[in-house]
Amino acid sequence: LIFVMRLQEFVTVLVRDPRTQKEDSWHSYIDYEIFIHTNSMCFTRKTSCVRRRFREFVWLRQRLQSNAVLIQLPELPSKTPFFNMNNPHHVDHRRQGLQEFLEKILQDALLLSDSRLHLFLQTQLSPEDMEACVSGQTKYSVADAIHKFASLNRRFPVEDEERKKGKNDADSDSESSSSGLGPRDDSISCGCKASPASEES
Repeated sequence: LIFVMRLQEFVTVLVRDPRTQKEDSWHSYIDYEIFIHTNSMCFTRKTSCVRRRFREFVWLRQRLQSNAVLIQLPELPSKTPFFNMNNPHHVDHRRQGLQEFLEKILQDALLLSDSRLHLFLQTQLSPEDMEACVSGQTKYSVADAIHKFASLNRRFPVEDEERKKGKNDADSDSESSSSGLGPRDDSISCGCKASPASEES
């Protein structure tokens, strides 16, 4: 008889580092870094970080709800007309609400089986591209998209040769554009630490 000890699975999610991004000369928005560290079998990558804005969270909640009609999804922080991007209290209140939303969602096994959730958390694909990927309209699979994004955006120790060459920005290669998996905009850079274990929870 072989006894296998199963480690307790965990998923740590942090929503942090709100940043103002310019959409055009008239419009700005705030996006947030989503950091994931996990040992769960459900995740293709065990550590990742992406940036998402509020309206992408709204899209995610709508899609998850339409696929899991019997589940009452947690609410997002309310979209108030009085929200002020320049008010740190407003921004942090929304950040906390977004983190609580993701923490609750990640505890539900049925929601964890939705590919959109994984693409949202571990790639920078737009909602349209996520939808196309999930419905099989892209040349790349969900796992391909996640692996490709991770290789383009790793903030983790890289091979000695890359360090010697001084390629600090190895993730900004233009090769990504041909696959459709490239960064959606310049707001992609994340501040993931090299050692996820040192993160404060």
